[in-house]
Amino acid sequence: MSRVFPPRSREYFRIAVFVLASVGVIAIAAIAYYATPAYTRVGYAPRQPINFSHKLHVGGLGMDCRHCHTHVGESPHANVPSMQTCLNCHGTRLGNVAGGSAALRHLREAEETGRPVEWARVHKVPDYAYFNHAVHVKRGVSCVSCHGRIDEMEVVRHEEPLSMSWCLECHRNPAPHVRPADKVYDLAWQGSSEEIGRQLIEQAGIKPPEDCSGCHR
Repeated sequence: MSRVFPPRSREYFRIAVFVLASVGVIAIAAIAYYATPAYTRVGYAPRQPINFSHKLHVGGLGMDCRHCHTHVGESPHANVPSMQTCLNCHGTRLGNVAGGSAALRHLREAEETGRPVEWARVHKVPDYAYFNHAVHVKRGVSCVSCHGRIDEMEVVRHEEPLSMSWCLECHRNPAPHVRPADKVYDLAWQGSSEEIGRQLIEQAGIKPPEDCSGCHR
């Protein structure tokens, strides 16, 4: 009696099951990673070594963004504040504000050892894209447009996608995001409008690039 299936059919079946199972595992792992905030970034709010509250420091105490992010308006990159910036207020040899707080344990350790605090990065533009922070700030684009209401955040989160389509949407119609220079760091300012933006764009001759070379160099 002839065989219905070839002699090696069982082996082929095992291989097929293994391949299908592997593909399934890889697909599930890929979806689990690429669909999370850690990859899409929107909503991403990593735990930091020190629970620094922007709501308290900026919203409550009224601290200017430039007090900590000192190069935000002059450099292509917005700098993370150095340990010394924190120690100017909280250091044991200087201000010693809330010096005994358990929340500042890591800062005290950093002061004693000289090792910087290892902050977890929240915002990141892909390496293949060029973004000049100072250029946008000097044109009247506020921190709010890209980072949201930081002054209301206990924990900083990734508010906008910062994707190519999102950037192009602003470059094609920047008016809603352009405000007077003296209001760039006023995160609570509500006077922005397309009409004001168009006037400022015309006065400053702002022409955001829409070609590839504007961001990919």
